[in-house]
Amino acid sequence: MEDEELLQRASMVVHDKDCDCQRPEKVAFLFLTRGRLPLVPLWEMFFKGQEKKLFYSIYVHPSPEFTEELPKNSVFFRRRIPSKAVEWGRTSMVDAERRLLANALLDLSNQHFILLSESCIPLFNFSIVYQYITKSSLSFLSSYDDPKKTGRGRYNKLMMPVVTLQQWRKGSQWFHLQRKLAIEVVSDHRYYLVFKQHCRPPCYMDEHYLPTLVTMFFPESNSNRSITFVDWSRGGSHPVTFKHRDVSEKLLQSIRHGSNCIYNGHSTTLCFLFARKFDHSTLGPLVKIAPTVLSLDV
Repeated sequence: MEDEELLQRASMVVHDKDCDCQRPEKVAFLFLTRGRLPLVPLWEMFFKGQEKKLFYSIYVHPSPEFTEELPKNSVFFRRRIPSKAVEWGRTSMVDAERRLLANALLDLSNQHFILLSESCIPLFNFSIVYQYITKSSLSFLSSYDDPKKTGRGRYNKLMMPVVTLQQWRKGSQWFHLQRKLAIEVVSDHRYYLVFKQHCRPPCYMDEHYLPTLVTMFFPESNSNRSITFVDWSRGGSHPVTFKHRDVSEKLLQSIRHGSNCIYNGHSTTLCFLFARKFDHSTLGPLVKIAPTVLSLDV
């Protein structure tokens, strides 16, 4: 079906997590990718043993020209959704995110939605990630007021009065949304159109649309932080890409417990469940240390 019909159907599904359906509460893993998933073996280790428990769903949005299919024994087999071309920094990036959300919302068992890329890795085993997500009282979406050129400097006055400068927010696109909030995102039409028309490079819609929308209308539902670690320490328009030589137990442990944040009202060092950007060359060392560092089964 076309996007408009898909979004409309998704916006009409049940809000209440306690719907009459007696199904396990599932986490939907939404992979927004260019083509193949180079870190599939690591993710296979992450999902191993969970296939029959019905605790998760997988949705993959690759470039439409990518037709390669994984083997039948893979958890990623036939997990791709109908996709369209995506350009970095363009509206099509948000379109793909909403397309993933809408497809996942059609399954009433999906109560949590996590956006990931082909360069993302899990930092903990499935059980820890599942408990952290399903026991959280809030969604995890980074949203903050950036006074610099890369924040408020991207605001377009033509957005007034629908979106004001005071309401303008920035954040990471890598989110976790609870079901009720996900439905609100796919239901939005008015604010999406304003962003589509007036947020164009050097304004990047994927960094501003959801943070602004959620802060304007659903701030009580959001933690204002991301659970996906990204290293921006070197500056520039793109984060650090980790290579084979970078992977070590020390690196992963520093990401796993090197921060402080609030979870359900309490301080914790367990702030990130995933990390990016990990190059395809990191697969070997990641798989090697995953059993001991990440507690993943071989």
